[in-house]
Amino acid sequence: MEIIEANIPIEVYQKMRVDCGLSAKTSEACTIGLPNSMYSLMIQEEGKVIGMGRVVGDGGCFCQVVDICVIPEKQGNGIGRIIMERILNFIKTKLPKSCYTSLIADGDASFLYEKFGFKDTLPESKGMYIKN
Repeated sequence: MEIIEANIPIEVYQKMRVDCGLSAKTSEACTIGLPNSMYSLMIQEEGKVIGMGRVVGDGGCFCQVVDICVIPEKQGNGIGRIIMERILNFIKTKLPKSCYTSLIADGDASFLYEKFGFKDTLPESKGMYIKN
């Protein structure tokens, strides 16, 4: 396996999201959003990207962990843990201590995130969203 810390190419990003069961993103959205990532990484095996993750935000006050995914046939092999270890290292070494880091956990993903210190925001606050 190879860890690549770089912006994720649009076509790779779009394919990974769909292959991993996440919502599709338009080319327009990817063209705008991906270059604005604070931190991105891909896990590659035999020339194929099998996992990815990103950190987005303003770099000081707030950031969010997004796009953590591993292709289904490679899940359960510690790849998600590797992605989260790299992301947490970025958060701890590159962001101010007062930076509020959040994420949205789909399904059972919360069990992975809890291992890295992420906690449910309730009852202090409640996560909400709006789709365009």
